[in-house]
Amino acid sequence: MTAPHSPAPLRIAIAGLGTVGAGIVKIVQKHGDMLAARAGRPIVITAISARSRSKNRGVKLDGYAWEDDPIALARRPDVDLVVEVMGGEDGPAKACVENSLKFGKHVVTANKALLAKHGNMLAALAEDCAVSLRYEAAIAGGIPIIKSLGEGLAGNDITRVMGVMNGTCNYILTVMEATGADYADVLAAAQAKGYAEADPETDVGGYDAAHKLAVLAALAFGTKVDYSGVTIEGIERISLPDIHNARDMGYRIKLLGVARMNADGLEQRMQPCLVPANSPLGQLEGVTNMVVVEGDFIGQIVASGPGAGEGPTASAIMGDIVDIARGLTMPTFGIPVGELAGAPRSASGSDAEYYLRFALLDAPMVLSRVTGILGTHGVSIDRCRQYDHDGDTAPLLIVTHTTPRAVLDAALAEISALEACLAAPVAIRIENV
Repeated sequence: MTAPHSPAPLRIAIAGLGTVGAGIVKIVQKHGDMLAARAGRPIVITAISARSRSKNRGVKLDGYAWEDDPIALARRPDVDLVVEVMGGEDGPAKACVENSLKFGKHVVTANKALLAKHGNMLAALAEDCAVSLRYEAAIAGGIPIIKSLGEGLAGNDITRVMGVMNGTCNYILTVMEATGADYADVLAAAQAKGYAEADPETDVGGYDAAHKLAVLAALAFGTKVDYSGVTIEGIERISLPDIHNARDMGYRIKLLGVARMNADGLEQRMQPCLVPANSPLGQLEGVTNMVVVEGDFIGQIVASGPGAGEGPTASAIMGDIVDIARGLTMPTFGIPVGELAGAPRSASGSDAEYYLRFALLDAPMVLSRVTGILGTHGVSIDRCRQYDHDGDTAPLLIVTHTTPRAVLDAALAEISALEACLAAPVAIRIENV
């Protein structure tokens, strides 16, 4: 009898041996037989690259070829697929991915910044070279949202994608609400726990999550990645009074990414929003991520899970590797690059309700003047509250009915010019889910 043919292994190289890179090694070493059974062929590591050879990473690496230059992984004849987990939108990460594709290697990456900036070019290069570029781990860590949008929801016209996609920000906002501590103190605690970087601006400024939103929007709406078209606002200006006022009015504040296709173009926003406290997003705690997708046939689905870390990110990467080992391929953003639309940016965005906070002089006729200006501009009031006065200052909270942002901004500019307006008004969008 002739022995059954044994399929050739998928040979992978790993560029970057930080927390995630070491996690991939652990999975391959621990679950080699299981991966082979699920993929239909063995998955083996043949080469690795990192800045330091001597660092203890908690895994055995002596059986793998070492390259000091990650670009050298692309040229190795014993490598079929390169995993890029170095990070960075340019530099070695970009060079490694670009060269790997050019040399006919599949690429799996967790690098959302690279995709947000160079995704269109890299997707075209992958198609030209007849290889796959996969990135499940780049968006919301352990949540399989890329696979869901590209495959499971392929029969839907997606109408809205939104979510909490940065665990650091969600941790800070939920701890501020729970403890009454201010932003600076909670940020310092998050840094001490390792949830926030020493320089947290990428996270708290909204940029990390905006990278993810730009990539999600391209996949959801069949458009080219347009990171520069994302409106970005971080959580640095969110105050305890806003958090507590929102809670009293039945809302919670989240750094929320929202993408939708409007009549005049693609709307992409990453900014603090109020969401109903009893909604799935409103109940989200700590560092957990959540993505909500709405489609014409599926309605609304909600997916939540860990957004970062060794296990979730390495798990997502292995899912992409197994798909490639099985021979499952698809265009990087769901459809061929030549068919991706260059969607115009929505000029004004969708209308919404807004939470407004004013600090007004405690004097007769001030309230009526403020509400009168709002009415003159066509901003309709849903709810209005005045909280305890602070000396001569009268705090005023208003929730508007749905209104265009440009109309609201014109009204707020006129109110800001009043002598009785003692501080710049605060306006936070309400996103109903």
